Amino acid sequence: MASIPALNLPLDKLAFIIEKAREYDVKEGDSDPDEGSNPTDDGNADVLEDQAGDPVREELVGAIRELNDDERMRLVALAWLGRGTYDLEEWKEAVATARSEHSRRAAEYLLTLPLLGDYLEDGLAMFDEGIVDSDDTREGLNSEDEPLGNMPDEPERQ
Repeated sequence: MASIPALNLPLDKLAFIIEKAREYDVKEGDSDPDEGSNPTDDGNADVLEDQAGDPVREELVGAIRELNDDERMRLVALAWLGRGTYDLEEWKEAVATARSEHSRRAAEYLLTLPLLGDYLEDGLAMFDEGIVDSDDTREGLNSEDEPLGNMPDEPERQ
């Protein structure tokens, strides 16, 4: 196997983006636009709805936009790696395609990917890197070189 290319993305920023993307991924459309009651009466269910001015969306878009142009293109390419559009040997091609197709509005494009957080983490695992989020103290690949999110013996979360 060829050597692993350089990711050149700050892992701390990438970890934040992955966590925010996961929070954003669970959002759903506004199921009751005329509800009119207060959040407590609704059991705070509206926090899971994708609405204008959503703070999770704003934080995620802001974090992506804080990256420099090269880092944003690598982020798009990383999502494509995790999604299976490209493999690690095609990294330079993926970055070049990201630059030609998404050099403008990369954050908005990335938010259209329904499993962005998972794609980014799976792509990151291909670089033999991982993140630790607040729910999981393990990181990286399992013994079969699979990203931990796909681990067959992963314990159930409670």
